[in-house]
Amino acid sequence: MYDMRINSHLQRFKPTCGTTSGFLSTIGGWTKGCILEISVRQYGSPPHRAAVLHGGPGVPGYMAPVARELAKIVGVLEPLQSANSLEGQIEELRTQLVDHGNPPMTVIGSSWGAILALFLAVRHPELVEKAILIGSAVFDAENSDRVKTRRLERLTQVNRARHDTILRELTQASGDERERLFAEWADIFFEADVYDPLTRDLEVLETQPDLNEKVWLDFKVLRDRPNFLAGEFSKINVPVIVIHGEYDPHPIEGIRPFLEGCLRNVRFEMLPQCGHYPWIERRAREQFFEILTRELQ
Repeated sequence: MYDMRINSHLQRFKPTCGTTSGFLSTIGGWTKGCILEISVRQYGSPPHRAAVLHGGPGVPGYMAPVARELAKIVGVLEPLQSANSLEGQIEELRTQLVDHGNPPMTVIGSSWGAILALFLAVRHPELVEKAILIGSAVFDAENSDRVKTRRLERLTQVNRARHDTILRELTQASGDERERLFAEWADIFFEADVYDPLTRDLEVLETQPDLNEKVWLDFKVLRDRPNFLAGEFSKINVPVIVIHGEYDPHPIEGIRPFLEGCLRNVRFEMLPQCGHYPWIERRAREQFFEILTRELQ
């Protein structure tokens, strides 16, 4: 029930107020003045033993294609995060999995969702059987700067100039205009994040720039505290599988050494000719789903 395109690959989720179902076939949604009441979409038949976590933070919905494919073999939850703090997102996710899933679960996180999956495994190990990280974000400020540099280097001159303009305008914008600018900014970076995409439609339901800013600020405070993240994630005892595209602007050099240094059981699956979203990559999609299917069986 997607009724308004924002741009070439981002969509807004616009529901009728008061809808409460969490099932894909009867999605409600969001509009100005309404609360997003759908917190979890369910795919396949119970028991739901897997969950897919979107990135951003603040761009819910884009893991739907992954959930639909995996629902052929297992019941899948797609939590739609709305909490505007890191601690709030962890607690929100705990509640979603307990209320709708069948823990312990295989938790599959993309980008920011990969980080959230790790925090969940630390705080609520009883809920997580295995964590799968897709296109994980990085774990230090230096490599975060490298992500920005790689993305900007891949942009055309026109898009680079527009990117700089958007960042200036975002500091003054609010409301719908701020959301529009944030969606355009994401659209520009989409070009830098993909290798050979089958589609430009990520099926994003809503862009949430204020949530994005607040949650990232929380994370950066912890990230920049010496040895904090390594100490936290060293408490994880479940298997962790990292799936990463070789063309992903998030450098694996900023991910692999860190995770190998703090996790007891971690394995890496590198996908050639693949960017940040493997399920839409023409040359990596098949291998990507083969890996996920194997991990879920």
